[in-house]
Amino acid sequence: MSKHIEKLKKQLMEISEVVNSFKSEAVQVKVVDRLLDAMLELEKTDGEVGEVFIKRGYKPRNGEEGNYSFARGPKKPGATKILNQLLSTDFFDTARSISSIANYCKDNFDSDFKTSELSGILLKLANENKLRRERSNENNRFEYVRF
Repeated sequence: MSKHIEKLKKQLMEISEVVNSFKSEAVQVKVVDRLLDAMLELEKTDGEVGEVFIKRGYKPRNGEEGNYSFARGPKKPGATKILNQLLSTDFFDTARSISSIANYCKDNFDSDFKTSELSGILLKLANENKLRRERSNENNRFEYVRF
């Protein structure tokens, strides 16, 4: 057992530089997960790593057929897509705070965005003159309304 662990440690050290080159921790986890799954499949088939991905395709761990998806369940639209959808409706006809936009997305799109995720996109839309960014007199926070 310890030989197997030592072998795994050595292999992880070899791939660490490549994995750490990705800035996103989520991407790093996905890369390591896929590599470990490929290594397990390789041990089962005694083939090359490339052969595992080409011949067999990447299969989910739970054994279900179909395309592998890292998302849990159906993929949800991102913040940019949702905000652009809201632009095409009358949602921004009244001034909205970032927190009210986030709550609306959570209630109506089942997407729990942090306000920090939305703020950059809203600023971009304001800079593109799609929305107007105004300070609220009540709480001195920004509100967004259609131009």
